[in-house]
Amino acid sequence: MREVLGELVAQWRSGVPTAMGTVVSTFRSAPRPAGASMLVTSDERAVGSVSGGCVEGAVFELGRQVIADGDVVLARYGVSDDDAFTVGLTCGGILDVFVERIDPVSFPELADVAASVEAEEPVAVVTLVAHPEAERVGRRLVIWEDRHTGTLGSERIDEAVLDDARGLLASGRTATLHYGPDGQRRGEGMDVFVNSFEPPPRMLVFGAIDFAAAMARLGVFLGYRVTVCDARPVFATRSRFPDAHEVVVDWPHRYLQTERDAGRVDSRTVVTVLTHDPKFDVPVLAAALRMDLAYVGAMGSRRTHSDRLERLREVGVTTEELARLSSPVGLDLGARTPEETAVSIAAELISLRWGGRGSRLSEAEGPIHATSLVAH
Repeated sequence: MREVLGELVAQWRSGVPTAMGTVVSTFRSAPRPAGASMLVTSDERAVGSVSGGCVEGAVFELGRQVIADGDVVLARYGVSDDDAFTVGLTCGGILDVFVERIDPVSFPELADVAASVEAEEPVAVVTLVAHPEAERVGRRLVIWEDRHTGTLGSERIDEAVLDDARGLLASGRTATLHYGPDGQRRGEGMDVFVNSFEPPPRMLVFGAIDFAAAMARLGVFLGYRVTVCDARPVFATRSRFPDAHEVVVDWPHRYLQTERDAGRVDSRTVVTVLTHDPKFDVPVLAAALRMDLAYVGAMGSRRTHSDRLERLREVGVTTEELARLSSPVGLDLGARTPEETAVSIAAELISLRWGGRGSRLSEAEGPIHATSLVAH
């Protein structure tokens, strides 16, 4: 829902009903993850995507129907024997799409959700998508770390789901949970979709050089909140890094430690050190490798890497901590330019997140899409 939230809120504020189809479950090589959404507006526009083009036509027609009658629909799409391009997935995957009507009456909390997303306050939208009693389907809870609003139909159900949903929210995960009809842990019949909206993960780029400008641009494109940091004010300027969310003039290790102490870095945070200068990169790498971060990478030649390892050992970094360092940084793509190098670093981040091997798909076998190995 995040990618269509702006348009959805605009329609909601105007009081015009909008249909929203959301991927709530995927199987095998489904092209879009759980949480991907598509809107069908009252003036018959399609916004967003649930499958990358395979089933959007069918979801569009369902959306028109839902706007007209207000009924919710949980539809499953897989390979169609008759015409895969019309209502199926040519990739061989399966996905479940929940289509509902959104307006100020059906979703009064939408403005609060949007405000939390804008403020980067973690919030989860929990929707009951399957139940033996059809009238319960579509009920909703909105959950924050310290409060919640709405109900899924009974106090028992709400209590069962609240703890589980907050656990998903804390780890930044979106998923469908399964219970008995009244919230029983060991039952089936009730499916609840938890759509988590955690703040975007951070990317800290240390070293205000041309490679950092390319890395900042690509980091923003991938959905990171990007900070470029360098101790040299002549280089760390907004004009040199217009794509970064913020540009900071500070010693890298001091800035990283301050952010960690303030709780603004976590296990999803990515650190890339591009300085090529031991007085900058050794202190910040020593600090980063002792933190619980998603990724710590450093750019440099094999010779630079060998020298850097020796310097890090001299300041007490252990062998186990050094094993977490990605250096030389990136996948072996033969990259040379700043932009190509940024792509190789991004490729390594994606590979580590999803368990990819970094090899050519044309030379590999098995599923193309994998389950995420880390919460993101």
